[in-house]
Amino acid sequence: MTADMLGAGEAESTRPGSEEQVPLYEEFIYCCGAATQVLKCGPWKDLLETESKTLPRLLFLIIPGNPGLAGYYRTFIRALYHGLNRRYPVWVVSHAGHCKPPNGMGMTEDTDIKELEDVFGLHGQIEHKLDFLRKNVPKDMKLVLIGHSIGCYITLEMMKRASELQVLRSVLLFPTIERMAQSPQGKLLTPVLCKLRYILYMPVYLLSFLPERVKTSMVQFVLRGLKYPDEASIVTSLNLFSVDCVANVLYMASQEMMKVVERDSTTIKQNLKKLIFYYGVADNWCPQQYFEEIKMDFPDGDIRLCEKGIRHAFVLDASREVAAMITDWLQDILTRL
Repeated sequence: MTADMLGAGEAESTRPGSEEQVPLYEEFIYCCGAATQVLKCGPWKDLLETESKTLPRLLFLIIPGNPGLAGYYRTFIRALYHGLNRRYPVWVVSHAGHCKPPNGMGMTEDTDIKELEDVFGLHGQIEHKLDFLRKNVPKDMKLVLIGHSIGCYITLEMMKRASELQVLRSVLLFPTIERMAQSPQGKLLTPVLCKLRYILYMPVYLLSFLPERVKTSMVQFVLRGLKYPDEASIVTSLNLFSVDCVANVLYMASQEMMKVVERDSTTIKQNLKKLIFYYGVADNWCPQQYFEEIKMDFPDGDIRLCEKGIRHAFVLDASREVAAMITDWLQDILTRL
């Protein structure tokens, strides 16, 4: 498997303000043969090449939901990095193929090396994250994994498949870790995702030819219900006018409906002290019933219910609020480092 860098992106220009003063680096790489976007907050661009005396003691890695475009978490990782007093790197790695590669880079790598089969499927996305860690992070690096939505399922699978990972905590935000097709949103979308998703490709293809300003206006219209929409979410959503990107998003979603069925209580029990669950009150992907049941099964677990009205897709308008909560939750391990 390869994860060869096409070239590290330059640090984004920064605006005055506490969060934006720190550069955020963007990279497009091949991981498991699939195009992958990585955003890195902090001065550590390459942990494998960093001298040991300046190597951070901990890496925060965000495993996204679906769509798994890294750009949706741009504000979140900046806010989290700032809340951690800029002491630890905060990275987000996109799902395989959930990006619009730059010119000259295809969605898959042109190589004779056999890569992971079905890298765009749910199983492949799990191995994709493990391969990313193997190729880009020192083996003894301590980790805090932050999963969002289906990223929580992936996070639990990573801990199950690679017990050697030095995971101090895993924060599972709005976790879709069971009965996705039976959830209110799953009942609505499963027929579309599993049987009718192909009919969506042609409209997306046609819309891709629209001018950028028209696409931006369409995204703003869709997000019009948000009081304070995150600008990064608007820009990132433009990638969803790419047919290849949307096809990968919908294919992965169809597998989620079929494969995320039973909660992996064994893995949860084995790692309970490392896990923090955060459920939404009105979340149609993981309803409050799921919270009540897991709370009953694991009364000693750190399992929380949102009391702030934060939506499942928190990155659209509540990134800073969620980052501040996580910083507070993790004070116990941060003080011991």
